[in-house]
Amino acid sequence: MTKKVSILGSTGSIGVQALEVVRNLNNSNYNIEIKGLTAGKNIDLLEQQILEFKPEAVSVMDEELAYKLGKRLKGIGTEVVYGIEGLIKIATLEDTDLILNSVVGVAGLLPTLEAIRKGKNIALANKETLVAAGKIVMEEAHKHNVRIIPVDSEHSAIFQCLLGNDKKSVSRILLTASGGPFRGKKIEQLEMVKPEDALKHPNWRMGNKITIDSATLMNKGLEVIEARWLFDIEPDKIEVLIHPQSIIHSMVEYKDGSVIAQLGVPDMRIPIQFAVTYPKRQYNNFNKLDFRLHKSLTFEEPDYVNFPCLKLAFDALKESGTMPAVMNAANEVAVNLFLDNKIRFTHIPLIISNVMNEHRVNNNPTIDDIIEVDEWARKEAMRIYNKVASTADTNPVVVV
Repeated sequence: MTKKVSILGSTGSIGVQALEVVRNLNNSNYNIEIKGLTAGKNIDLLEQQILEFKPEAVSVMDEELAYKLGKRLKGIGTEVVYGIEGLIKIATLEDTDLILNSVVGVAGLLPTLEAIRKGKNIALANKETLVAAGKIVMEEAHKHNVRIIPVDSEHSAIFQCLLGNDKKSVSRILLTASGGPFRGKKIEQLEMVKPEDALKHPNWRMGNKITIDSATLMNKGLEVIEARWLFDIEPDKIEVLIHPQSIIHSMVEYKDGSVIAQLGVPDMRIPIQFAVTYPKRQYNNFNKLDFRLHKSLTFEEPDYVNFPCLKLAFDALKESGTMPAVMNAANEVAVNLFLDNKIRFTHIPLIISNVMNEHRVNNNPTIDDIIEVDEWARKEAMRIYNKVASTADTNPVVVV
């Protein structure tokens, strides 16, 4: 039997590793057919992927890139589309068994929803989909009898720890976090952090945006919100633990005091493969966990003072409604400003909190409402930045 898969975001970190998984599975007689691929601007890598995997259709960011790629692929037989309509087309291709969504940011929301409405199972690496519209997305998934299989290592761990158990017996979920590259540092030290420093994650190989989110602990905050909706768990039952070794990917405690943990080496290909082959498990040649190399596994409380993004995420979840979408949008803008050397690392949470403070929550939003507040929050984040930048010195790093 052949499983037919489309990958949204195939040229990003998760997408590239997903194709490594597909290549490995196909070499071990587990057949995967790639139906569709999507990319943003990296048409050089996408072209290589097309020539290897021969998808039915691909999508890129805009019409100009689609034209350039189409000229290169003349005679290949792969359809080239573009924009949000292109993303949705790839997400809803006929006969596709699984959509692996690894698009960065809230751009992954509408394709996920449309795929669900077409009855496609989802391997979800795009956490912003559930952060911005978790209640709506999960309601649609239940309505259309669609399974959402998490790709994030932490949520994959929780998913596996819940298998065969009664969810009503769960007393708490323990999400683990490495602490990122700046664990233990104080605000004064974080003021001087450069993007190249923040992009040096001690354990994981990830894309730029998620690596910065890991450094601020916002990534863990997004995962808290994602876990609330993905597993239908009340927020007060979700806790975060700093676990620098990144060996225990998360844990579930049951009401009898038993704790089930999922362990493995920090390699995203493992949870990606689990999602792609679920409910089966397949052999791979990836590194396996050698307990003899790990003399101790340690845990700490998160530092909410020096890394306030995590608290902002808990606050947004408590407010619920449109607030998580606003927080997420403001964070995306702030992270991009930091990567462009326009603000300091410590200004990321300041921009987010300022935008959140200006937002009036809609407690029962539609998808159109979510999209509207996402756009508002991005503009508000830029307004805050531009207002301060216009009065700052010539130093491109402004004080918020």
